[in-house]
Amino acid sequence: MNRKPLTSLLSLILAAVMLIGVMPTPASASKSSSAIQSELDALKSENKDLQREINAIQNQYDANASEIQNLVNKKNAIDQEIALLSAQVENLNSQISAYSQLIADAQDELDIAQFSLNGLNEKHKLRIRAMEEEGKVSYWEVIFEASDFTDMLDRINMMQEIAASDQARLEEMRQAAAAVSQAQSEMEQGKREMEESSAALETSMAEMEIKRTESDDILRELAKKQDEFQAMLDESEALQDELMLDIAAKEKELKDAKYEEKLAALAASGGAPASNATWRTPVSGYTLTSPFGMRMHPVLGYMRMHNGIDMACAQGTPIYATRAGTVTTASYQAGGAGYYVSINHLDGFSSIYMHMTHFVVSAGQSVAQGQLIGYVGSTGISTGPHLHFGISYAGSYVNPLAYIY
Repeated sequence: MNRKPLTSLLSLILAAVMLIGVMPTPASASKSSSAIQSELDALKSENKDLQREINAIQNQYDANASEIQNLVNKKNAIDQEIALLSAQVENLNSQISAYSQLIADAQDELDIAQFSLNGLNEKHKLRIRAMEEEGKVSYWEVIFEASDFTDMLDRINMMQEIAASDQARLEEMRQAAAAVSQAQSEMEQGKREMEESSAALETSMAEMEIKRTESDDILRELAKKQDEFQAMLDESEALQDELMLDIAAKEKELKDAKYEEKLAALAASGGAPASNATWRTPVSGYTLTSPFGMRMHPVLGYMRMHNGIDMACAQGTPIYATRAGTVTTASYQAGGAGYYVSINHLDGFSSIYMHMTHFVVSAGQSVAQGQLIGYVGSTGISTGPHLHFGISYAGSYVNPLAYIY
């Protein structure tokens, strides 16, 4: 079985694919502007939904922050109350110490009074003992035993003095005991009151400490929740940033698609985008052998778009830059463009020169209009010496004959 024709056909198809690789994608291969607009509308709708989610999270974040601030204010009030209670407890403890000292002083007075009382008791006991030893002598017996009236008056006076002395001694004993008891009772009562107040304050302070601990726990929980809200917010904003980039890319794609559609319409009507620059013909002495537009490919043998013009001329004819610009590519494509050069003219226009014998410029080099860039050849897919010359605008090829003559 003869496989040579099939092999040749596959080689030609592969070469055509490689040739297409050096050209911008034609407008007909892109999505339509209406399809891109639908995608853009969907992205914008998604962005609105995402913005609503961000707003909801932000509201939660703000509410949580407000709750945190309220709790911080409450905690500060508790801290201040605890500080005041601590000062009050310290003051009461100082008062208790003072009362303890007063009680100790009162105890000294009590000891002195007790000593005095003991002395009075002893004197009283002696008086009683003396009376007992002398026997029971009545008041009247003492009077009637007087030897005369004067003796009787003396005895009556003595009896009165003895009675008064006994009464005074008893009253002194009573007052001393009452004063000591009163002083001690007052001091003990004051101390008890201080201790009770101190205990109550200690209880209040313990309750405040519990409240502060609870507020600390709640504050930590709210802070944790705030971190979670912040993480959600950051994630949503990152998604929105990514979505905005997608929207921007899609808007550019829409703009490009509309422009490509415009170019396609211009190409169909024989028009081309305006250029204020002056263009020169890249070669001299040429014959136009294939115009811009759909054609039967001379090698591949089927209809396809020809994104340039073929300018047949002698092998080695100098090729010049049609306009000033920067060389973007100076390379070789086997089975396609052969040796070729592309130049960016920095105003949306670019030009391409294919099938050279070789080029004399390099990528990144600035060239002037009319500067030599290479020589006409027949490298790559070519049926004879010629220059394939193309002009593109915003990535889409246009008819070169609209700019050169």
